[in-house]
Amino acid sequence: MSYENKILQMKKMLGKKAQKPVKVEEKPAFQKPTVPSYTQRWENAGLTRIDNDYGIVFKRQVHYPFTYQHGHYQLQSFFDALVKWQSAEFEHPYALEMDEKVLFFDTETTGLKGVGTQIFLLGFLEVTDEDFVLTQYVLADPGHEVALLFESKLWQKTATMITYNGKSFDWPQLEARWTLNQKQLPKLRTQRHIDLLHSSKRLWKNDMERMKLKSVEEEKLGFTRVGDIPGFLAPIIYLDAVKSGVPDALMKVLLHNEWDLLSLITLYVHSTNLLFEEASEESAKTYTNIGKWYADLKESTQSVKVLEKVTTRFDALDAGNAQFYLAMQHKKNKNFNEAIDAFVASLHFIEPRKKLQALEQLAIIYEHQFKDYQQALIYTLEGIQLINKTEEWRIEQKEKWEITWENRLRRLGNKK
Repeated sequence: MSYENKILQMKKMLGKKAQKPVKVEEKPAFQKPTVPSYTQRWENAGLTRIDNDYGIVFKRQVHYPFTYQHGHYQLQSFFDALVKWQSAEFEHPYALEMDEKVLFFDTETTGLKGVGTQIFLLGFLEVTDEDFVLTQYVLADPGHEVALLFESKLWQKTATMITYNGKSFDWPQLEARWTLNQKQLPKLRTQRHIDLLHSSKRLWKNDMERMKLKSVEEEKLGFTRVGDIPGFLAPIIYLDAVKSGVPDALMKVLLHNEWDLLSLITLYVHSTNLLFEEASEESAKTYTNIGKWYADLKESTQSVKVLEKVTTRFDALDAGNAQFYLAMQHKKNKNFNEAIDAFVASLHFIEPRKKLQALEQLAIIYEHQFKDYQQALIYTLEGIQLINKTEEWRIEQKEKWEITWENRLRRLGNKK
């Protein structure tokens, strides 16, 4: 066989191979899960059955008039909070616009973390033109998870989510479950998020021992739960309801979630009132925390305003930290005389680490701003003495500070 014929034969063979159909692996179609046998019993308990392309989900909805009272506040006080933010002369991450879509959001899950943890209850509370509406979606059983997630409509809603620890737990958990079911679900939308646990920690640091929502309700919001189930029992109750088909205890979990959501509204209102200094019966610590929060947000004018009120309303002992943070703001604003007065006023009422900072700032101001080297030397010596006598500080840290302060001492000695 000639060389040319061999080439032609090879081309024919390649052509035949290319003509072979390529097998395409078909994705298995979504198998709609079977309807649980206890569906009617759950409907009789007050839940509404919803069917969609992915199974069934149970829904509970409650309407609250604007005048509904929850603890110290009527729900319509939320609108008063919005009005305050419209007139604010400062920026804050918790500010809302009047027409901003808001969803108060909370979940209940079958565990705290891990791939096996499922969300069995999605709770939403939103504002309409006529009332506040609570909507809860309940997982029919673990096989109907896609139905639950799809029915939440979070793939088509855009809103500011207001939660309590939701930024660290509820939303990441939702994202994880969404990712596991992404072949069936539309893409989850990213939402703006306000986490009221964060604000509670900022507001009541060193003033409240526990930051659980129930503690905040009782101490700050005037709401006490009667007949509530402990949160840690919720997963057990849900799994038992699925196993037995009896929904009685599960309805108490829904009430627990309902109270969580109502408290999110009143906590947002109370936090707003505090940020505008319009809440009564709060301590110097709380208002000092507010002043520091504004300082951290670089809202110096608002920070000074709040901290100055603390120093005039409370005694020297309670106002010590406020004087310290006020002094830091005055120094930042180049009001050096006011800074000195506030630092000196704070010295006997703040913890040692802050006191060392105050002494350092006083030494810096006197040395660099007023060229008063003698006064700077006095505060430098006092700082060195504080380092030497404070036993709870680590030796390594004290040694670093000693080097810095001794350098300042030598420099001042040369300037005298």
